[in-house]
Amino acid sequence: MAEFQVAVADPTDGQTYQHEVDGQDANRFLGRELGEEVDGGAVGLDSYTLKLTGGSDETGRPMREDVPGAQIRERLLEGGVGFNPTHDGERKRITVRGRQVSEETAQVNATIVDSDGDVRVALGLEEPEPDDETDEAADDTDDAAAEDADAEAADDAAADEAADADSDEEEADA
Repeated sequence: MAEFQVAVADPTDGQTYQHEVDGQDANRFLGRELGEEVDGGAVGLDSYTLKLTGGSDETGRPMREDVPGAQIRERLLEGGVGFNPTHDGERKRITVRGRQVSEETAQVNATIVDSDGDVRVALGLEEPEPDDETDEAADDTDDAAAEDADAEAADDAAADEAADADSDEEEADA
């Protein structure tokens, strides 16, 4: 059964989130090739789309887009994934893995292509921010309640003054 890490990069804030996937969630990635888009539900990002950008096997061999299949191949590289030359014209024979995700894959790198909102909220790392409309509605309700209370207080004060005036008139008549 396949089991590997998925490193999800969020291009909006530059953060990367690691997820361990196995079983049915891992099967969603098997057979896919680098550059393909997959549903983010396997890593807890429902309604997100992920693009596979890279990966490696258990020994650390990188996956390369220019190597077909999932097999290990030796390539004479001038640069790119798996080799960083230090001199002009330097080449080196490097063992790399093909572009297809397989049982031997240990890590898959992906980036978010389409999203509905904040990734940290979708992953449960942060609480969602309250809606501004809800706050405004609550403020309007509070303002209306305060105005009603002020109106009642004014009515009570007027009634008290009227009662005081009536009692003063009664005292004057007596």
